[in-house]
Amino acid sequence: MIKKLLSSQLRINMASGVVTTVINTAVMLISYPIYLHYLGYEKLGVWMVLATVLTFVQMCNLGMGPAVTKLVAEEYGRGNTEGIQSYVTTALWTLAVTGCIALVVLILLAKPIIGLFKLGPENGALAEHFLPYMGILTVYAFLIQILTATLSGLGRMDQANYRDSACRAISLGVAAVLLIFGYGIVSLLIGSAINYLLIHITSILLIRRIVSLHILKFNWDIKRFKRLVSFGGAVLGGDIVSMLGSPFNKLMLSRYAGVSTIPIYEIAFNGAMQFRSLLEAGFRALMPEISRVAAEITSQSIHRMAMLNRRAIKLIIMFGIPMFTVMLIFATPLLRIWLREGFIQSISLAFRIMLVATFISLLGVPAFYFLMGMGRVRGIFVAKCITWLTCMVLVTMIAVNTNYLSAPILGLCLIVSWLLSTTYLVWLFRSAMRNYERIVLSIEDPKSNTLN
Repeated sequence: MIKKLLSSQLRINMASGVVTTVINTAVMLISYPIYLHYLGYEKLGVWMVLATVLTFVQMCNLGMGPAVTKLVAEEYGRGNTEGIQSYVTTALWTLAVTGCIALVVLILLAKPIIGLFKLGPENGALAEHFLPYMGILTVYAFLIQILTATLSGLGRMDQANYRDSACRAISLGVAAVLLIFGYGIVSLLIGSAINYLLIHITSILLIRRIVSLHILKFNWDIKRFKRLVSFGGAVLGGDIVSMLGSPFNKLMLSRYAGVSTIPIYEIAFNGAMQFRSLLEAGFRALMPEISRVAAEITSQSIHRMAMLNRRAIKLIIMFGIPMFTVMLIFATPLLRIWLREGFIQSISLAFRIMLVATFISLLGVPAFYFLMGMGRVRGIFVAKCITWLTCMVLVTMIAVNTNYLSAPILGLCLIVSWLLSTTYLVWLFRSAMRNYERIVLSIEDPKSNTLN
């Protein structure tokens, strides 16, 4: 039945999300033991601090990625190549300017920002040295994101997914070789640079196989800029809250437990999120389909959305509960095999708690993508605020009152915050469906609306 509801390309896009998540998980499983072996917890913690600081630069992306995907898809459906060209170049030039401004501010404030993490003289100097290079790479990533979003908007999310996974694997290979030869943290920097360069080149080649675009052409359009910002604004708001949440947790860990605890949190959190993605990835391609279905405003569209939602929930129950249960049971031996000499007992406890937290968040994923497709972006923003602001408040209260913090405690805070946000998302989705039913009823049976 699900095949009758989805287009062939959509099924391909959804399948690619699952397949590439498996590949990305494998890359992650390989990368952490290598990084820990050659860098240790402290130096890897410094790299993660740099990544955390640069998260704030990402706030300058204005939510352009999702906006470009949506608007390019609209223009592609109309056969308007000029419109695609205008949206892409407008987004590229906008992010080039905002990214450079953010980079300058970051470099000027590098010392006090790094000082917040209390890294010590040696690690602090190392972080300050690499921060400008990481900043340049982050701005470059802004522009690459637009090209990937363009490819997705052209209906080839599958190509973007497979390409990203391949580039990530190559990047890991390069970094591993350099680490073996003793290049330290610079190995990760070079690996990341090669990753983005490969994505840049392949994106242009794949896009030009579909439409002819001049990426470097200056074609900034004020009307299209407003549409990009209008759609991306609410998405950006939610992303800002999310981007503040995890860096805040790492900052608090660094201050109250030491920089060596950051990799414990990072491995546990990212590992649980990657495991969650094995189910969540397939739902990502549903958002544009729900947008199209919801725009029809008919009783049939209500039926199709309700059926898709039921199937999504059933998929989570049938596969999610057994998968997470097995992982909870065998977490410790699997982590020992994975991390080898890098394994410590606190990672096992943190990972188990993060698994519970991420499964709770998984229950809200169908509602999340359906609300995005129905245009309820403000609700998504509120849900992200609930998640991360609640977590930040809980973490602050515990740290200040006990003068103690750990990765497992952060996991418990996330369980509470995700439980609240998931409940809100499910309630909001049901409310949106009821409102949609009333609109359809008023259109198809105007008399019933008059009587009421």
